[in-house]
Amino acid sequence: MGSINALRGTKDILPAEVGYWQQLETIAYQTFARAAYQEIRTPIFEQTELFARGIGEATDVVGKEMYTFTDRGDRSITLRPEFTAGVVRAFIQHSLGSQGSVQRLWYAGPVFRYERPQAGRQRQFHQIGAELIGNGSPAADVEVIAIATDILQQLGLKSLKLDINSVGNQEDRSNYREALINYLTPYKAELDSDSQDRLTRNPLRILDSKNENTQTIVQNAPQLLDYLSETSRIHFEQVQGMLNALEIPFTINPRLVRGLDYYTHTAFEIQSDDLGAQATVCGGGRYDTLVEQLGGKPTPAVGWAMGVERLILLLEKLQTRSPETPAVYVVSRGDQATSQAMVLTQKLRSQNIAVEFDLTGANFKKQFKRADNSGAQVCLVIGDAEAEATTLNVKWLATQAQTTVTQAEFLNTIETFRAQLQDHLGQG
Repeated sequence: MGSINALRGTKDILPAEVGYWQQLETIAYQTFARAAYQEIRTPIFEQTELFARGIGEATDVVGKEMYTFTDRGDRSITLRPEFTAGVVRAFIQHSLGSQGSVQRLWYAGPVFRYERPQAGRQRQFHQIGAELIGNGSPAADVEVIAIATDILQQLGLKSLKLDINSVGNQEDRSNYREALINYLTPYKAELDSDSQDRLTRNPLRILDSKNENTQTIVQNAPQLLDYLSETSRIHFEQVQGMLNALEIPFTINPRLVRGLDYYTHTAFEIQSDDLGAQATVCGGGRYDTLVEQLGGKPTPAVGWAMGVERLILLLEKLQTRSPETPAVYVVSRGDQATSQAMVLTQKLRSQNIAVEFDLTGANFKKQFKRADNSGAQVCLVIGDAEAEATTLNVKWLATQAQTTVTQAEFLNTIETFRAQLQDHLGQG
């Protein structure tokens, strides 16, 4: 029988890469904690109706990309293609709005879309995101943008570009939709097939078509900004003013509409020039109608999501990261020696010292070679003679200097030993 491989569009995250994931997750967690955001964890699958109602029947996500199946209870179930609809469902179901005027929430985990796999885009991929639910002010829009910018800057990313736009309220978009259809209809035969299909279903999505000929046509299309109501225009101007006050540079992109139906007012994307065609690393915006749409009370909200795989590509490209290495490598030979070495290893680990214990029982020459290759600073050695005398040899791998101490003495002076290992310690 042949071997079984991971499905197309899925990817194993191997130890050599996982350090980048942990770096990103730690920075995100710390940034959210400083901003008083609390983590929420929603189920990986939901009722299909949640995404059809929330994201929109006419979107590519719902129409083409969802993993949907019928379960044994004859219910239509969908693996989540994005987080926001599930977070809003939880907000409504558990009456989170009654716990305070504003809910600041963040999340991290896998999402699923049936797309053609490419660099940084898998069928199972991962997102980190934030939702601020219960406040409709421009300041809320700017707060979430600032948090996203903070995370990306802490990761050391430099070539970042923030695009913003206003998609107005529902009335603004309805007026603009009519004007856009009127402009595009004479060009229908020249549009790419996807855009022809979207012309009556979801014409705003034509604005960010990647087809060159379609892009040429939309260059002279009416702009949504010209159809904003006075209220929407003022909201957008205040967002710009606060971004300027925070010295966060931005570009107004009148064709930025995002791909989901629930957006209102501010829409934004943060892009990196280092990823070629797949440039967007963070996207989001305001969605003031979604809570009501999903059965809750009218509640304004704004949020964003980052594609983790795309960020990992950037980190791997722009940074060199040493693999995690132990501070200490423990070798032993003989049953009694191995038992004592195991006790010693666990004592050191309980003191937050990173230790790799050689389990092979091979001859010392082979174990010392693995110790040299491990990246450890020091090798602790217990053989038959040391086990009998309850001593151990401390061998500093860089200098080959060795000392012999009793095991009891060594364990009583761990703090002194810790100071010598400071470059290899975790937090403690």
